[in-house]
Amino acid sequence: MSCAAVCAPRSALGCRFSSSSPAPGGGRRRRRRSSSVRARAAAEEEGGSAGLPRMVLHDSLDAAGVSTVHARAAREGFAAQLGRLTRVAAGTSIAFSQGADLARAALCVAAEDDSLVSHSSVPLPVDAFVARLDDLSAGFCGGRNFPPSGAPPEVFFDYLDRYLYVHKGFRRTNGVSDVRAMYLHSVLTCRSGSALMLSLIYSEVLKTVQIYGLLDFSAEIFFPHDPNSLPRGYNKHRSKLGDEPHIMTSKSLLVEILKTLKGTFWPFQSNQSSSLFLNAVAANHHGPGTLGDNQARSHGNISVIEMAAAKAAQHRLMRGVWTNVRFGDMRRALAACERLILLHHDPCELRDYAALLYHCGYYEDCLEYLTSYQTAMAGKSPITPWDILEDEAVNTLRARVSLILAEDGWSSHRRPAANYWTKNSEPW
Repeated sequence: MSCAAVCAPRSALGCRFSSSSPAPGGGRRRRRRSSSVRARAAAEEEGGSAGLPRMVLHDSLDAAGVSTVHARAAREGFAAQLGRLTRVAAGTSIAFSQGADLARAALCVAAEDDSLVSHSSVPLPVDAFVARLDDLSAGFCGGRNFPPSGAPPEVFFDYLDRYLYVHKGFRRTNGVSDVRAMYLHSVLTCRSGSALMLSLIYSEVLKTVQIYGLLDFSAEIFFPHDPNSLPRGYNKHRSKLGDEPHIMTSKSLLVEILKTLKGTFWPFQSNQSSSLFLNAVAANHHGPGTLGDNQARSHGNISVIEMAAAKAAQHRLMRGVWTNVRFGDMRRALAACERLILLHHDPCELRDYAALLYHCGYYEDCLEYLTSYQTAMAGKSPITPWDILEDEAVNTLRARVSLILAEDGWSSHRRPAANYWTKNSEPW
């Protein structure tokens, strides 16, 4: 769509962008990646980022005979966007257009997860959904949806809110009850999504308005932390200090998307009151008492029903079955952990990823990630009681893995993938 075609219905609105302004779906998202970005993406795909150990998910699936062509391509697309996420851009609000293309990054996350669970011979059409998002943004900028020229910021945001939440029918839903709410392509299709996805869509529309030069004030997006509110824009010049916690930056948005996916698909959730890591370390045939006296006391009152659920979850995991989110999805949990590690967000992601590797039988890789975590945390003392418990669990897991590797007959050439990803691992 040419700029003239977009500008034509807005003649009465006082179109303020020049004929050289980009058209919807233009170079903003579809510019070619440089060879240096491709090289960085390839290095990160192999787990070589910042000298970290390898990432095993794709290789383990390949070893089990599961094609990862589309999953690897999606991961490369995600890593390419991270290559554009400079330190300045990472801390910039999602209301501004610079750095990584957050929408494409989110769609690459969805494309990889779709490939991991569907085994489709056709990849998720990322470009088609990017174009759909562009059309959504252009639809606001043209015709009666856009406010009159010179309208104050309050009127502008009233028009935008009405366009998204009334005219287009986007609504908020809980991602835990419906995992589709956490994937951008599903939200664009079903018009129902989490606060994170709705904030991302809101920001994309704002960016398009800014690119066209139709915004003469500084806009900001208020991200809701309560369970019912919707993301809404406001005039940044009238913001208050108390608004700061409600401003989502580019990096924090990606982190929250991945942490939500990780928490939803984490395979060990028998005890909702503890951390994901402690649940994973406790979920083994030795029972919770192997985590030391403190951790044994923490889990000592676990019910028979909870223990049965944990054993059932372990049985399902060993068969590769994850039809119930309550019992997790090992593939998507591993994928979320690997992408969080690429973001260099928190050393604790190394520890959590190691816990999943332990359950998949990748003991040497698990030990390497535990070592990387402890190196990153050297000199830092635990603060909360949970920190103390998790530190003890890290030492326990490391000792357990070291004993396993020391057993007679263990070989680094052993292939645990063939045991974990079985022919029964289809999601249906």
